[in-house]
Amino acid sequence: MMFPNFKETIRMGSLELNFLLDGQDTDGTLVQFELVVPPSTKVPAPHFHVEVDETLYILEGTLTQLIGTETRELKPGDHCFIKRGVIHGFNNLHTETVRALCSLSPANIGPDYFREIAAVINAGGPPDMQKVLAIMKSHGLEPVKPA
Repeated sequence: MMFPNFKETIRMGSLELNFLLDGQDTDGTLVQFELVVPPSTKVPAPHFHVEVDETLYILEGTLTQLIGTETRELKPGDHCFIKRGVIHGFNNLHTETVRALCSLSPANIGPDYFREIAAVINAGGPPDMQKVLAIMKSHGLEPVKPA
């Protein structure tokens, strides 16, 4: 384990988010978590954040990251900044689990959002995509249909 103490762990399918900081810790300015993405994991559809910037720092593995119209292979030590309003998404197309440090600022997209999404994704059977889309929109995430 890279970090000794997590505030909370949320699992959505095989994705795992290990929270280090939430809005209560940072006066609403930052959420930070370790993102764990096993190989061939179902991941979120491309989307953008209305009011939140995102930064990823890769700790292990290789993450295939879409940022705008560019797809990048991020390896340990690589980072990317995703400004609010920029379409993004990711996949783990490799055989090694990815671990990344993810920071969201301000803390508008925090554990509450991920708990709500997890409840739908982990309910069993195909997820109710209308519920997922409604939760995304209520937290300032806008899904984008693939081109």
